[in-house]
Order: sequence, then C-alpha cells, then structure tokens
Amino acid sequence: MPIKEDLPFHPVRIAVLTVSDSRDLAQDKSGDTLVARIEAAGHIVADRAIVRDDVELITARLHGWIDDPEVDCVITTGGTGVTGRDVTPEALGRVWDKEIPGFGELFRWLSYAKIGTSTIQSRATACVARGTYIFALPGSTGAVKDGWDDILVYQLDSRHMPCNFVELMPRLTEK
Repeated sequence: MPIKEDLPFHPVRIAVLTVSDSRDLAQDKSGDTLVARIEAAGHIVADRAIVRDDVELITARLHGWIDDPEVDCVITTGGTGVTGRDVTPEALGRVWDKEIPGFGELFRWLSYAKIGTSTIQSRATACVARGTYIFALPGSTGAVKDGWDDILVYQLDSRHMPCNFVELMPRLTEK
C-alpha cells in the first residue's frame, strides 16, 4: 500500500515494554531492534522499560503509560507464547477497551510464510485502552522485525493509504 509523500508525517510517541524474566537492557536485543526501527521511521521513543512475566507488573506499567499524555502507543515484546509464564495477552485483557483482533491474525498470517505452522504458538495481539494503542509482539528479534516492518511501520505512518491508525487517534476516546 502506498505512502502519500504529499501528506504530512505525524510522529507517534511510542513506549517500548520488554516482558522477560531473564533480560536486562544490556541483553534486550528485541527491544533494541524495536527502538532502532521506531526512531528510523521518524517516531519518538517516549519511554522504555523491562518487566518480569507477571500480569500485575505488566498491567501496572501499561496503566502508567495509558494515563501519560506523552504516550500515544505502547509496543510490547515478549510473553505472548503458550507457556505458563507467558501472560502479556492476559495483561492487555485487563486494560483494553477494544481488542484489535486483526493485528494478531495478520501477524500470524505474515509469520506463517517465514516459520510455517510454528506461528500458531504466537498470541500476538493488540488493543485500544483509554485512547492509547497497545501492540503485543513475541519476544524474538525476528518477530519484532516482522511486526514492525510488515505491519506497524505502515499503520503508524500518517501518510499510509487508504487508512492508518494515526488518523484515528483523535477519535479513539469519543462516545
């Protein structure tokens, strides 16, 4: 789909959350990959954090960013698998007003071309929570690249046609 170069670009303020029991900032390759791509696309990294695979900790961090007027969007990496410690989708379920099911569906469809049926183990998801977009990606650098390069770089670009998430931001909290 085309980018209309004659339209204005509106940078999105994005917070990056890595969900992991074993990583710190020095070992967070997926978070680094995401931050680099966000900045290369012209957006603003509003904040970055790492929290353990714990629903309460993830939910608390999400609530903080949802309530922060300087954060338009949150992208998480990690915790979307099927093991007992993978609880990122459950945390999103505690904060969302509306799920965006097409995000996870499209992510898995695109991922299938690269990793085959293993994509079924991903519970990538997205939502809107009190006017803030939240996208949950798996924790591998490959998955972060796929989610950003194949979906989010376009949907978070105000010039992407025929439509994009950015143009809807002013209307996300309307009643």
